[in-house]
Amino acid sequence: MGPDGHPAGVQDHPEGKPALVVHGGPGSGCTPRQRRAFDPGRYRIILFDQRNCGRSLPHASDPATDLTTNTTHHLVADMERLREHLGVDRWLLYGGSWGSTLILAYAEAHPERVSEIVLAGVTMTRRSEIDWLYRGVARFLPEQWRRFRSGVPEDERDGDLLAAYARLMSDPDPDVRARAAHAWTAWEDAVIAHEVNGAPNAYSDRPSPALQAFVRICAHYFSNAAWLEEDVLLRDAHRLAGIPGVLVHGRLDLGAPLETAWRLARAWPDARLVVVDDSGHTGSDAMRGEIRAALDRFGAVPPG
Repeated sequence: MGPDGHPAGVQDHPEGKPALVVHGGPGSGCTPRQRRAFDPGRYRIILFDQRNCGRSLPHASDPATDLTTNTTHHLVADMERLREHLGVDRWLLYGGSWGSTLILAYAEAHPERVSEIVLAGVTMTRRSEIDWLYRGVARFLPEQWRRFRSGVPEDERDGDLLAAYARLMSDPDPDVRARAAHAWTAWEDAVIAHEVNGAPNAYSDRPSPALQAFVRICAHYFSNAAWLEEDVLLRDAHRLAGIPGVLVHGRLDLGAPLETAWRLARAWPDARLVVVDDSGHTGSDAMRGEIRAALDRFGAVPPG
């Protein structure tokens, strides 16, 4: 299905309404639990691992793997090739966090191929959002950010931290990569640790290959602002006209503040913003209920 690490697809209930699950990260890979939000009696659930993570090869945990052909635009093209390969005319798109960004990029490029959209923990991966997550949140977690900053060489700590991490994650020395991955995920863990669904080691408990691929791809994307012009997804939201959408966002999301989802909802007339008061980025029972309700409602609409 593709020459250079094309993602793998998994599908259930082939007669159901096509729905593509777009995972976060970037670089997290898919898990079977991502299907739980769907009624399998209504949906043809399609999961795919984005380039160089999960089951997609070559894997980013290998520092010899070239990531130059792993960009937002490559992933959008992969999604479109996957749709054509599976013979899907239009599909619902569901995802959260980084998955929101990729869904918006795809839908704005191929609006005629999208039936509905459900986003959770909305991001658009603008430079302002990246700067908030990796610098601004330091106002709330100064000691944890000091340790994150200390994860790169001293002469790079006042420069582009994310680019420095990207270089470390491509180092041939496995100990260098392991230390950098630990420092990065310790920061990610700290940002979500106090949420309703937060856990002390939510990111750092991943198996080593998955952990290193996640950090390497995150640093690769975020140090390049995902190869997106600032505010382009917001500016081009008019291309989503006619596509029903539900944006589910936690009011307590420290790393991805509500303002992003609110601005998108104002620019996309067919979208409905649902704010979950008890939730952060990792969700809650109430947030899962809102996502399931949106998918059930869209699942009752025949594909076409």
